[in-house]
Amino acid sequence: MTEYVTVTSDMNLARNGAIKLYGRDAFEGMHRAGRLAAETLDMLVPHVVPGVTTAELDDLAREFMVAGGAAPATLGYRGYTHSSCISINHVVCHGIPSDRQLKDGDIVNIDVTPLLDGWHGDTSRMFLVGDNVPIKAKRLVDVTYECLMLGIEQAKPGNTMGDVAHAIQTHAERHRFGVVRDFCGHGVGKLFHDAPEVVHVGRPGTGPELKPGMIFTIEPMINIGKPDVKLLDDGWTAVTRDRSLSAQFEHSIGITETGCEIFTASPKGYDRPPY
Repeated sequence: MTEYVTVTSDMNLARNGAIKLYGRDAFEGMHRAGRLAAETLDMLVPHVVPGVTTAELDDLAREFMVAGGAAPATLGYRGYTHSSCISINHVVCHGIPSDRQLKDGDIVNIDVTPLLDGWHGDTSRMFLVGDNVPIKAKRLVDVTYECLMLGIEQAKPGNTMGDVAHAIQTHAERHRFGVVRDFCGHGVGKLFHDAPEVVHVGRPGTGPELKPGMIFTIEPMINIGKPDVKLLDDGWTAVTRDRSLSAQFEHSIGITETGCEIFTASPKGYDRPPY
């Protein structure tokens, strides 16, 4: 689940000492929680088809997480009443599961966070619904995944959050897409949302330095049109102001001595569609 951006433009994301540095035990806990999160999305692959409702997908996700010994972290979070966020087409993030049926040609993001043994495994992934997804929508999904992985490539000791953000922004804007500013990634671990805030636009060499032991999400939201979003009256659902399509991918990662570890990679290789 994404976090509202509250940082200043110079990416002064956290006060000195506010960003936690974790040890190997924490990384192992995050690997277990992250694997269950990825397995939840893997399980949903055959169910994301035309005619299914987002409430049905939410039920499946909840049952799978509970069967895996976890609790859905979103259920009851700040009054949220579902076990996942499911965002269709022009919904940027925090789409609320409902009786709405998916249609052939939709693109949809499903975001899950199982809380397993005290650790939050936070991830989201795009799905293509049916056989008639427009080429421009597929291209958006591909570029968004590439943005995520280019950001992750920059997630290593000695680099900064600005290096991660710049890699994402540069790739998206090269394709003439808009990068959402209003929501960001975040520290994760024992807390669902923690320091640092991980924005997806920025300048190289700015923001906190990345150090071994840091754990956070990277989760770029990329729009075909302008980056502007608005919040609907339900207080959760964020949509593009120009009604253009939006896509998002999210991984939880941990910084190591030599690079980073991805906690939420798909065991089945379903990291990007088509699956």
